[in-house]
Amino acid sequence: MTAMSSSSSIDPITVEIVRNGLLAVTEEMKSNLMRTAYNMIIYEALDFTVGLFTAEGDTVSIGLGLPMFIRGMSETVKAKIKHFGHSGIHPGDILITNDAYITGSHLNHVTLTLPVFHNGELIAFTCCMAHWLDIGGSLGGVTTDIYSEGLQIPILKYQKAGEVNQDLVDMIALNVRLPELGLGDLRAQVTAVSTGERRFLELVERYGRDAVLNSIAMIMDQTEATARANTRSIPDGVYEAESFMDDDGIDIGRPVPIRVRVEVRGEEMTVDLTDVSRQVRGYYNSGYTTGIACAQVAYKCLTTPTTYPVNDGSFRSLKVIMPAGRVISAQRPAPMRWWMTFPMTVIDTIFKAVAPALPDRVIAGHHADLCVATLHGVSPKDGRFYIASLGPLGGGWGAKSREDGVSVTVCINDGDTHNSPCEQIEAKYPVLVDRYELRADSGGPGRQRGGLGAEFVVEALAPLSLSTTIERAHCRPWGLDGGREAAGNSVSVRLDGVWKHEMPNAKLLTQRLRTGDAFMLRSGGGGGVGDPMTREIQLVVKDVIEGYVSTQAAASEYGVVADLSGKADLVRTAELRRVGARPKDAAEPGIYDSANTPIPIPG
Repeated sequence: MTAMSSSSSIDPITVEIVRNGLLAVTEEMKSNLMRTAYNMIIYEALDFTVGLFTAEGDTVSIGLGLPMFIRGMSETVKAKIKHFGHSGIHPGDILITNDAYITGSHLNHVTLTLPVFHNGELIAFTCCMAHWLDIGGSLGGVTTDIYSEGLQIPILKYQKAGEVNQDLVDMIALNVRLPELGLGDLRAQVTAVSTGERRFLELVERYGRDAVLNSIAMIMDQTEATARANTRSIPDGVYEAESFMDDDGIDIGRPVPIRVRVEVRGEEMTVDLTDVSRQVRGYYNSGYTTGIACAQVAYKCLTTPTTYPVNDGSFRSLKVIMPAGRVISAQRPAPMRWWMTFPMTVIDTIFKAVAPALPDRVIAGHHADLCVATLHGVSPKDGRFYIASLGPLGGGWGAKSREDGVSVTVCINDGDTHNSPCEQIEAKYPVLVDRYELRADSGGPGRQRGGLGAEFVVEALAPLSLSTTIERAHCRPWGLDGGREAAGNSVSVRLDGVWKHEMPNAKLLTQRLRTGDAFMLRSGGGGGVGDPMTREIQLVVKDVIEGYVSTQAAASEYGVVADLSGKADLVRTAELRRVGARPKDAAEPGIYDSANTPIPIPG
């Protein structure tokens, strides 16, 4: 897509019409994929992203979906251009790959790209990256290389000049466990990219090639200007922070360090990820493009959070330093199956680093995990093998300086994805959802309280295998400015009627459940902001009435004595708040005096 030399002469009304037209194109691509996909993870959970790209592969518009694809899709388009060359790409071609080291994610993310030609000239690409439920490879357990994770599809032409490559289709069908679902999703992706081509050409035909392409150039320039202006509002300086992941699933109990450095100079920001852990043996690695996306997602949240469409103009003032071989820039043959987990905490840690400079633009730590359970077994209804992915569960997000965190909301990696409806789960798989509810006291205490996590309990109605890959059980979502940390993520199982809650982490690898056994997922909350002893009393009382905060926690964390009816004892509350600011290093929750001695909670 080549813009004219001067975009400043474009009518601003046309620019805005084109802007909204681009959004409409990618939203219709998204809708048509949802309506034609075979897997619930696509049509219910919405684990996919669609987009429009220039003829050089730069991002023009991404349909709201997974934020972490913000870089991977563009780099995948560019890799396909490099592979075939512009001269090797023709009308009617559809290009395919799931190369994890190009997309930055796992092999389940199959990416289709369609070139858009106008009067014989290549002017754009449409692209769709979607999650296939199965791509072959091992089931359960922690993989240690990419070869055990499934079928690898190099950059190929799924369709050449309108003719489908049947040899490729046959190869895919032979290497996945559920070919009817996988090939159904493949056809749905073809529908999505074809929709994008048709609608974009309609836009070009209606307003003219030059007007549309120059409007796109103008939109990118405007987005860049906004990003630079908002970067100038950040005080110059160097900001650093660190956190950690529980472990890589193999070296149990060995934390994986996350360290970031952010430098702001004028209208430009540099995010240095050199000190993020090197790639690990377990399958929590992701590719280079995901590492870049960590910085870009954080930067967009800070500088152009409401600027649409999402386009590459947002990132012209951002520099990312990241050597190869890190856990977010892993090299072949590092395993990548659970690629999405660690990057979320990298983004959280970037926010943590700049919090002193931008207290009004960042949030405290969030639960930062999909909190999903993967099941497989044989359905007693029809005797067929099934694979099920239950989630994402949703959890607590960190509070802001002026408002509480949101509750039971999907983590930052998956953005616009949805949870799995209980009715769909029970209709399709031999399980019973016992409960799915808010998790009381999981939000980090603060002047602004962190959001709450969820508790999800599922009973097996037939024998099945369960796997969870949940992180951040030990690195609990942190608070800011005196706010306290939230509850972490956790998993429990009920075997032969007995619950087992004590686990070294929140990872279960191919746990066998018999009929009547159950499992419980508990997503963490979000960190609090500000001293909880300064939270408005009426807000604490409201939290108690709603069941968000227990009466015990209201007293021990907020210094508020209230009962479930909403009646507060203001005299006792005043006394607790006078003496009871719990020190950060207190061993247990409770009320402590200035000598760190526990004070009995009035009852």
